[in-house]
This record gives sequence, structure tokens and C-alpha cells, in this order.
Amino acid sequence: MKTLFKIIGVILLLCIALIVAAPFLIPTDTIFNEVSEQVEKTTGRTLTIKGDKTLSVFPALKLELNDVHFANMPSGSRADMASMQQLAVHIPWLSLLGGELKLEKFVINEPDILLETDKSGKANWQLFDAVAKQPEQQTQSGEAVKLPENFDIQLGEVAIYGGSFTYLDGQTGAKQQISDLELAILLPSLRKQLEVKGAITYMQERFELDVKLDTPAKAIEGAPFNVKQTLNSRLVDLTFDGSIAKQGQDIKGLLALNGDSVKNIANWQGVDLNAKDNAFNAFSINTQMHLLSEEFNLTELVATLDALEIKGKSKVNLGSRLAVNADIDLGMLDLNPYLPETVAKKEAPVKDESKPAEPIVWDDTKIDLSGLSALDANVIVRSSGLKANDIKLGANQFTMALKNSIAKLSLDSFVAYEGTGKGVVTINAQNTPYKIATNFDLDKIEAQPLLTDAAGFDKLMGKGSLSWNLTTAGQSQKTFINALNGKLGFKFADGAVKGENVAEMVRKGKELVKGNFNAVSEGLDTGFEESEKTDFSALSGSFNFTNGVGKNTDLSLISPLIRISGEGDVDLPQTLVNYRLVTGVVDSIEGQGTTDDSTGFKVPLRIKGPFHDVNIKLDVSNALKDEAKQKLDDAKDKAKDKIKDKLKGLFG
Repeated sequence: MKTLFKIIGVILLLCIALIVAAPFLIPTDTIFNEVSEQVEKTTGRTLTIKGDKTLSVFPALKLELNDVHFANMPSGSRADMASMQQLAVHIPWLSLLGGELKLEKFVINEPDILLETDKSGKANWQLFDAVAKQPEQQTQSGEAVKLPENFDIQLGEVAIYGGSFTYLDGQTGAKQQISDLELAILLPSLRKQLEVKGAITYMQERFELDVKLDTPAKAIEGAPFNVKQTLNSRLVDLTFDGSIAKQGQDIKGLLALNGDSVKNIANWQGVDLNAKDNAFNAFSINTQMHLLSEEFNLTELVATLDALEIKGKSKVNLGSRLAVNADIDLGMLDLNPYLPETVAKKEAPVKDESKPAEPIVWDDTKIDLSGLSALDANVIVRSSGLKANDIKLGANQFTMALKNSIAKLSLDSFVAYEGTGKGVVTINAQNTPYKIATNFDLDKIEAQPLLTDAAGFDKLMGKGSLSWNLTTAGQSQKTFINALNGKLGFKFADGAVKGENVAEMVRKGKELVKGNFNAVSEGLDTGFEESEKTDFSALSGSFNFTNGVGKNTDLSLISPLIRISGEGDVDLPQTLVNYRLVTGVVDSIEGQGTTDDSTGFKVPLRIKGPFHDVNIKLDVSNALKDEAKQKLDDAKDKAKDKIKDKLKGLFG
């Protein structure tokens, strides 16, 4: 037994001696030359070492290569496809003893890896052309190759620490880079699952990823292969489960994307998304996607943004000019959180009666529509309801067509304010000043809620039709107002104009003309009063706009008690109104269906002033003249009659 222990002890001493002496006995250059020869045979590229080469054998056989360089393709933008400070290669002892070199593990420190395509589209990551079976005809750049059945690469684990990874498109010049790599790549065989785990930094943001690829050999040969990928970060979580074919030109599968803040993503991209607190926060996208060459299709799309839910499908052409086609259902669409403060109407402050109303000032801030030149689009959008500022719509559908910076927004169907409508808005942003044309027809619309929500004007009540055909040009709200041209028409029935009782004013004017001052208890020069109104059975008219000034000559208001006609101007640039109404009280009341247009007494009304302080006055000067002339004529007739009587008595 004692002898046995001695024998074992001697064997251990010999093993330790061999381990210590192995680096001096094993020819390091021979191993490297064999590795380099294998790499060049496999990839057709050279592997060179400019630094030291060291070999250690305990606890495993490890070859450390410093300042390593791997050659790029001949048409590449630089000499090296990859370089690294250090490459540590772990080699199983049994592979050396068995006569077949196998690599168990790579450890790469501070790599500088470049993936690029040249001007013809050939990719430098096509590494296996040297061992591939070429088809009978010459393969074109980007086409797949066929690996020999007995060819394989078994790397075990490839660990990458630090360094950078750059992608360069030689045709477009686009460049993307990731850095601070911390990756573990598991490649037991080209015909077994490849897995990549770890983290990278892109644009100063850290992303954790986990990628599983079923068979790398299929990817090399261009056959469809399955991929499952997850990517997590502070900004966004992404999962993809699908397949890839044609060297990455054909990608399809289930895509899911979600995050807590669109604002944070915009800031990360250098875009200051000046949005409200309740806008552009949590989002999600779930869809079946298919990217084939430059065409990107989304089907079964379900997306959410804050409280919004969007369903539909889309097709995007990612070629030299972005083109979007989509059919989208927006559900109940509330746009108010997304309208900028300069557009969205603020909550009206409590009115201080002691302070005068402030004048309206049109905004002269330049509007930038240059973004319309970035893409072409044809998008159909439906919603069960829509809110924009105070405007509230029912079910509606519109189509947006954008081509060469000309946008055409068509309102295909419209249900709101108990009425229906259709219309189109055309925006030509090819040059400045921008040109805008609108053509709308609304029928059976409740006037007061529509005008109140759209323009804050609540003076008109009634149901009827509203149409306009208007054009303008400019680059700000002010310039658009100054250049407004076209026609606006309206026709309403069974309503009222709030702010003044015109019939009552006419009665007061009639008493004043007759000299009955005691009957007039109030002044006739008044502003609008919310409690007063003028009822009508029919109200119609039209405005012709020239450079922002609307001229009307055909206003007609009919009610059982009064008849009103009018003409005048509405000056939008100066925010002034100057209007004259001729008002009369009918001689008899026959009801709303009367055909009697006669009025026993007529008094003109003058509506004049800035929009924020409009006054309405009785223009009694002409009425007084008419009444005085009538009294003079009556006096003359009476005098003539008296003279005739006297002459008769004098001369028989």
C-alpha cells in the first residue's frame, strides 16, 4: 500500500510538471497557425495577430491573442471587418488528443466590429462563400449559398465585453452604432439553436436582449429560419416571434411593442415633444407584421395610446420615398389631449364684469407644414365619435390623401349636432405661402351647439343648412384670415337670434317717432343682452368674402311679428362688423305660414363695432324724416280743405 501511494504521488508530480512545462513544450505558433488556417479556409478572410500570443494550460488549455484583426471584404470601407484588443480561445484537450481542433469558448475584449454593405449591396457578413457550393449560374450579391453537409462550426460560447458594433449601408450612407457590449453567444453547432443573451448601449440607452435562432445554417443558406427575440429597456419592451428568409429581406411574425412614455422616446431621439401631462404617455402595439424587401405590412393591428384604442391594417413602402396606406378604426377619438396649447381652447375664465372685453388678435406665428413633403399617404379613418376642442362629432369617416406635399382631407360621412354633412379640405404645401381650400355642406344642423363649439358663438339658435366654399393662402393664422376668399351660405328655420329683442326695439322706435317719449323706458343704444332674443321662422343669407371681408346683401329674417332684411360687412382681419338691418312690424298676424310681407312701420337697425364689443342701435333719423314729411303733407291737405270751405261760403 505504501508503494502504491508512492506511485500515485510520482504520477501527480509528473502531471503538475507537465502542466507547468506545457506552455514551453506546446508550439503556440503552431496552434495559432492552425486556428488562422481554419478561419481562412472557412471564411476566405485572414486572421492576423499584431500583439503577443500566450498559451496557458491550467485549469484549461487557453490561447490568448492580443491586438487581433479579421479582414474585411475587398469592397469594404476599411481593411478590417473586426478588430479586438484580446481574443481568448478555450480549446478542449480532447480535441488536440483526438487530432480534430474544436473551439470550446471565445472571450472577446473591446471589439470594434463593422457590418456593412458596399455600393452594390454585397454584405461583408457573408463569410462562408469559400466553403459553399455555388449554383451553376454565378450568384448575385445578397443571394444565399449552400453549405457542405459535413461542414460545421462549433464555437460553444462566445463572450463579448466592451467595444462597439457598427452598421453601415454603403448604398444610402446610413450609419448605426451600439456600444458597451456585454453579450454571450451560444453556438454549439451551425445546425443547432443559436442563442444570444446580454445587453448593449444604443444612443446612451441600455437595452437587454435575448435572441433565439433555431438553425444558423438555414440563415446562411437563405432558407427561412425561426427567430424569437425579446428586448427590454427603460423606454420600450419589444418581442418578436416569427421567421426570417432571403438574407433578412423577408421577415414576418407576431410583433408586440409597449412602453410607459412616448415623450421619453421622443426626448431620447432629440425631439422635444411639448405635450400635456395626460398625452403621449403609455402605448402598446400588437400586430402581425410582414416586411418583404421595402414593403412593410401590418395586419390585425391593435394599438393603444393613453385612453385611445386603434384597430386596423396598414401598408408602408420604405423605399426612397415613404408611402403609407392604411385603414384605421379609431373608436372614440378624443384629440384634446394632443392638440397644442396654441390650438386647443383653454377653459374660459370667469368673466369680470368690471373689466372691458378684450379685443381679438389673430396669431401671426409661422406654421411649418414642410413635414408633408416627407411622405405620400392614403389613409381611411373611421371613428364612433370625435372630440376636438369643444367640437363633438358622432360616427364619421374621412380619407386623407397626401401626394407631393398636397394633402386632401375628405369628410366622407359626418353625423353631428343632429345633422349630417360632407366636405373636403385641400392643403397645398409645395411652396409658401401655403394654399388651403375648403368646401363643405352641412344639413339639418343645430346651429347654436355647432357654432358655440366651433367658434364660441352662441347667438344663433335653430336648425338648418350651412355651406361654404372658401380659399386662402398664408403661413400663419393672421395671414390665412387676411387672404380669405369665397362664399358662405346659411338657411335656418324655427330659431332665434340671442342678444336683443328686435321687435321690442322697433315698437320703442315707433313710439319715439310719434313723440311718445314716456312709453320708452330704456335707452335705444344698447349692447347684447343674454336674456333677450329675436325669434324667427326662417333665416337665410350668404356672405361673399374678399381678402377676409365678408359682404352680405341678401339677409332675410321672417317671423310672425317682424320682417328683417339686411346688408353689410364683416371684416375678419380688423375684427369689425358694420351691418344695417331694415326692420318692420307686420300689420296683422297670420302665423308663421303667412305670405303677407307688408309692414306698417319700418325702422333701420345699425349693428356696428369690434367683435368683442358689438353694439346695436336704432337708426331713427330716416324714420323721423319720413314721419315729419307725412305730418307736413297731412297739414297741407287739411289747410287746403279749410280754404275750400271758406271760399264756398263766401261765393256760394
